[in-house]
Amino acid sequence: MNKGDLVEEVAKVVCSKKEAEMAVNSVFESIRKALKKGDRVTLPGFGSFSVSKRAARQGRNPRTGEPVKIKARKVPKFTAGKGLKEAVK
Repeated sequence: MNKGDLVEEVAKVVCSKKEAEMAVNSVFESIRKALKKGDRVTLPGFGSFSVSKRAARQGRNPRTGEPVKIKARKVPKFTAGKGLKEAVK
């Protein structure tokens, strides 16, 4: 399923496809903004989104074998909730 398929599913419940697309975009943007601020987004029964910090580390260029410094950075992380895990079983 991609974003278009998700909009189609939401459109079955909402009046129009345009409203469904606006709703889906709004949800994604809200999650994006919360993660950018460093907040955690929890959706009970589905899962939670958070920001994880990766430390700086030493890597290796696969082509030349030379060591490369990889900078520290923040990455988004999703943890599936109990309801989602049980639904997938």
